[in-house]
Amino acid sequence: MTNSLSHATRALKHPAYRRFFIAQGCSLIGTWVQLVAMSWLVWRLTHSAAWLGWTGFAGQIPILFLAPFAGVWSDRFNRRKLLMVTQLLSLGQSLLLAALVWTHSAEPWHCVLLAGTLGCINAFDTPIRQSFTVMMVEDKKDMPSAIAMNSFMFNLARLIGPSIAGFMISAFSETACFLMNSVSYIGVIAVLFSLQLKNPPARPKALHLLADLAEGARYASGHPVIGRLLAQLCILSLLIAPYVQLMPIFAGQVFAGDARVLGLLIGAAGFGAVTATLFLATRRDIKILPVIIAAGSLLAGLCLALFSQSQSLPFSMVMMVGVGAGIISTAASTNTLIQHSVEDDKRGRVMSLYTISFLGIAPIGSLILGHLSEMWSAPLVLMCAGILCLLGTLRFVINLSPVQKALNVS
Repeated sequence: MTNSLSHATRALKHPAYRRFFIAQGCSLIGTWVQLVAMSWLVWRLTHSAAWLGWTGFAGQIPILFLAPFAGVWSDRFNRRKLLMVTQLLSLGQSLLLAALVWTHSAEPWHCVLLAGTLGCINAFDTPIRQSFTVMMVEDKKDMPSAIAMNSFMFNLARLIGPSIAGFMISAFSETACFLMNSVSYIGVIAVLFSLQLKNPPARPKALHLLADLAEGARYASGHPVIGRLLAQLCILSLLIAPYVQLMPIFAGQVFAGDARVLGLLIGAAGFGAVTATLFLATRRDIKILPVIIAAGSLLAGLCLALFSQSQSLPFSMVMMVGVGAGIISTAASTNTLIQHSVEDDKRGRVMSLYTISFLGIAPIGSLILGHLSEMWSAPLVLMCAGILCLLGTLRFVINLSPVQKALNVS
């Protein structure tokens, strides 16, 4: 057990990564507090599934269009300085949101607009941060640990953040949540300012930015591992990941609860995700990861379909554990295999494609599922989404052998 834990956390022996890990973990808790507070604020103001869908759509759709450019920037410029800019902009967005709610000026369109603003910032922040991890972990053998620890950090925040948000909304207001998130960015900015890292060798710039984008896309689509992994991740992101935007409906209508019930449901998914990342961090052989991706996608689809028809809060929380575990085991395993397979000079651009597949496709699903829930019902829509995910994953399962063969060669 001790050996497994030591193996899982070996990336923390790198001082730069360890400091960033702690600061980023605190910031991510603040981010999840804000996300839950934002969803509850929209639901409180509108009681509309469509508004929830539009908020989720606005918060993530910029990734679909801007992340590729962030990937090019990540390969061309100083990643540490770029991250400092994104953190400062995120801090400003949270402060503005807090001011609107504090002055009772917040309208639903404010939430959509500011969600879109943060989405634009995250479109640059996420792929740059993914590529920045490589710079903090000098030994490539420790990269799987770093990626698993990143996922653990994200999902531990998803476990803790919603619970804190539920308490803070009930005891105070959404304003307190947004202010907490603003403060959480300060630690990350301080750590980034203090880090002294060796930049990767400069690579020749293409004549045009679009040429860089095209090169990265051709490389990823033609790669025997990366292309298939990204396609499967898109299925999960389109059909399963948007469940978060519809959780206020289940908390408020199906279970007749308040923000605390919302926190329990999202926190349960976070618990499943944390459990999955701990399991992944102890894996020593990456060749098992394609099987984990297939199993995780099947688990997420099945549990979401069962959750959608549940009238029992305890059973629903158990199903949310399965959804969270399935999503993160798929996403984190995909991240690890891509980071293992990609060439260094294309890492930023390929990780931007990963970001699009994981986060950029989800808002399309949020918009579609939100409007379908207005027309029919949220339980029916999530059940259909879960079943479609199961059917879509079967194609990946059938074509699993080429991925495993490519990994054996590498």
